[in-house]
Amino acid sequence: MKYFSLFFLRISLGWLFLYAGITKVLNPEWSAAGYLKGAKTFSGLYQWFASLEILPLTDLLNEWGLTLIGLSLLVGVGVRLSGILGALLMFLYYFPVLEFPYVGEHSYIVDEHIVYAFSLLVLAFSKAGRIWGLEGKVPLLGRFLR
Repeated sequence: MKYFSLFFLRISLGWLFLYAGITKVLNPEWSAAGYLKGAKTFSGLYQWFASLEILPLTDLLNEWGLTLIGLSLLVGVGVRLSGILGALLMFLYYFPVLEFPYVGEHSYIVDEHIVYAFSLLVLAFSKAGRIWGLEGKVPLLGRFLR
C-alpha cells in the first residue's frame, strides 16, 4: 500500500506541476509580476524579484522550474532534487499571501503551498522515483540526480 501511495502522490504532484508550468510557458502574456507585487510578507524581497532587471529571470525560473519538476516527478528521475527544489518553490509561493496567521482568504497558517511542500519533501526523502519510475532503470541518471 505504501508503494501505491507514494506512486500516486508522485504522479499527481507531477501532473499538477507540469500543467502549471506548461500553461505559463505557452502563454506569452504570463508574468509573475502581479503576484510578486502584491506580497504581504517579505515584500522587499518579492519586489526585488519583480524588478525590471530580475523579472525576466524570475518568470523563466517559474515557468521552466514548474515544468521540469513536473516532468521529473512524472517519469521518476531526479525525484530527490525535484522534491527539494519544488518544496523551496512552494515556500516562496507561500509567503507573498501570508498575513500571519492568515494565508489568503480561507486558510489559517497552513494553505495548499505548505501541503505541497511537505508532500514534495516526503517524495524527495522516500526514494519515490524508484517506485515505478525510471530512477531505478537508468542507473547513471539515478546516481547523478540522487
